[in-house]
Order: sequence, then structure tokens, then C-alpha cells
Amino acid sequence: MRRFAELKELVKKFLELIGEDPERPELRETPERVARMWLEELTVGYSLNPDEQVKTFSVNHVGYGRFGSFVVVSNVPVRSICEHHLLPFYGYAHIAYIPSNEVLGLSKFVRVVNVFSRRLQLQERLTEEIADFLESRLKPKGLALMVEALHTCALVRGVEEPLTMSTVTFRGVLAEDTSLRREALELLNVRKVDLTNYVRYSQHSYR
Repeated sequence: MRRFAELKELVKKFLELIGEDPERPELRETPERVARMWLEELTVGYSLNPDEQVKTFSVNHVGYGRFGSFVVVSNVPVRSICEHHLLPFYGYAHIAYIPSNEVLGLSKFVRVVNVFSRRLQLQERLTEEIADFLESRLKPKGLALMVEALHTCALVRGVEEPLTMSTVTFRGVLAEDTSLRREALELLNVRKVDLTNYVRYSQHSYR
């Protein structure tokens, strides 16, 4: 594959430019590993069509209240690469929506998030892209999406602290109705995880 061969050579050149010897035994296979990782894992989202990853099914979801009851999906893993420094950010997406007639199986939310997160991203854009797609496929009465993530660019450089960021977007009646929006936020917030607990070493350990 041409892209793989070219990327492999670029990684080798990168190692040389930072002062390493790509021919030493420990690094000899690194260009191949890195090229494969970037193409087949970290940026595989570019080659995936989100429409092919999901299948909705119809339900008679009436629920309670004026618009119906919420469906809440929590702790959908997010693993992406920040396009500013090409360093990972990771965390979870939490979704609350009021169905019209279509719903999505739990595993399909993971697939959707993977399509949009496995590429170079900004968390703000990632949140909007996931919400746009879910809104277009599910056509819910209302949708709330929260993404919370720890950014390693802040952990290993600059302030060297485990900083997290939360981004939220609302669609449909949740963008218009304050009380519903508040209810959705409460549902999402109780499911938030303290991502700093996942940092297994002190920011001082590598200084």
C-alpha cells in the first residue's frame, strides 16, 4: 500500500530529525509499527462511513410528559487525536434523547463515536459532528450530547496538569425548552466520570 510505505519512510525521517538512529535494533521496526497504528487505528475513522455502521429500528415510544421520556446512553468511550499537537485526548460521550419513532442499539453508539473520533479532531467539533449524525439518523424530538475528555497535550507539555474539558450540545426541544434542557443536563452530569483518576502517575514523575 502506497500510503503505508510513504508514511513508514516519513516516520523514519522523523526519528532521524529528532536525533535518533532508526537503524538501531530497538527502533528498527518502529516506523512500520507507527505507520500501521496511524493508518489502521488512530485515523481509521477517515475510511469509515457512519451510515454503514448503524441500523435504527422503529418503536412506539410514547413515554411520559409532553414530549415523551428520555433514553440515556452513558460512558461511550472516546479516543481521539487533538489536531493541534497530534497528542491523544480520551474520555466518554454521554447521550440523552427523546425518541420520535427510531432508536439505536447500544453498541451502535460506540460505532458512531468511533467513526468521528478516530481521526484528527477538536473536541468541540467532535461533539457537534456526533450530534449532527445522531440527529439526522434518529430524528429525535430532542437530543443532548456531552463529551468529557482528558487532554494529554496539557498533561505532558505546557502546564503539565491532567486537565479535562466538557462540551455539550442540544438539539430539538432540548435547545428550546429550559426545563427539559435542565433535566437532560442532570441526567448526563450524574454519569460523569472523574477522568483524572485514570492518570496512573504524577505529573512530576517525568520532570
